[in-house]
Amino acid sequence: MISLIVGLGNPGDEYKKTRHNAGFLLLDALAESTAATFSYDVKFKADIAKCLIGGKSVRLVKPQTFMNKSGLSVSACAHYFNVPVGQIMVVHDELDLDPGVIRFKCGGGHGGHNGLRDIASHMSSKDFYRLRVGIGHPGDRNKVSNYVLRAPNRGDRELIMNAVAQGVDEMPNICKGELQTAMQRLHTQ
Repeated sequence: MISLIVGLGNPGDEYKKTRHNAGFLLLDALAESTAATFSYDVKFKADIAKCLIGGKSVRLVKPQTFMNKSGLSVSACAHYFNVPVGQIMVVHDELDLDPGVIRFKCGGGHGGHNGLRDIASHMSSKDFYRLRVGIGHPGDRNKVSNYVLRAPNRGDRELIMNAVAQGVDEMPNICKGELQTAMQRLHTQ
């Protein structure tokens, strides 16, 4: 069962609508759907909220350390709340998926994603769950940095928000531990 959900993004208004903030977008939508409120906690360097999802108490975490230092917040929360790596899910943007596509998996590499790399390093494990929100790829790896740090066009934003809504809809199954059900539903949409 999942008890800690981490959304990846960069803090600050200039990053709020960028592709790289897909994790923050999903957690904001999840908090809204559960009437949870985020507040900054200095000991975690993160915005934290607590809510009930699928009848289970879950903490939502939005690191405020910038993407490449996300592991600081995640490891601090995991240690403080005694959450094993197998009960952590990280929601992040995924270049290798088209906008509108959302996929769920456990473990794997970081695929060049600095947030995932830092979390795996701080947790000394890659075995956390990932909810991957497709943002598409610019077609040239030299353009990736500028691409992820820009807002998507209207069409892509709509597709990304549809994927976010699908992720929020599956959260009760994910948090209750019905992972195969959630995976099957997300992967067939």
